[in-house]
Amino acid sequence: MVANAASLGRSGVHDYVLIRASAIVLMAYSLFMVGFFITTPDLSYVQWTQLFSSIWVKVFTLLTLLALLVHAWIGLWQVLTDYVKPTCIRISLQFLLNIAALAYVATGITVLWGV
Repeated sequence: MVANAASLGRSGVHDYVLIRASAIVLMAYSLFMVGFFITTPDLSYVQWTQLFSSIWVKVFTLLTLLALLVHAWIGLWQVLTDYVKPTCIRISLQFLLNIAALAYVATGITVLWGV
């Protein structure tokens, strides 16, 4: 069996499960935010800060950020492996885009928790 160093999971099945699980988390968070926007027609800064002052919203947002990272990491690997054939270009793109995804998560954690 060939080991894949670029993949986040240990196998294709593991990657499949991670992609589906992260998609469920992303969908749940999207539905939660849409529901919040629908039920709060006159959204103000006070309401927004009250929402994110709740610990469960912070944890849910953090889980969503991590799910987004997993989803992007595996998705980028799959797309770049399929469509970018020159190895040097593919590896460079994977590196840059994964660093960008990590930076987004680090920024989100900083904003969310005020670290």
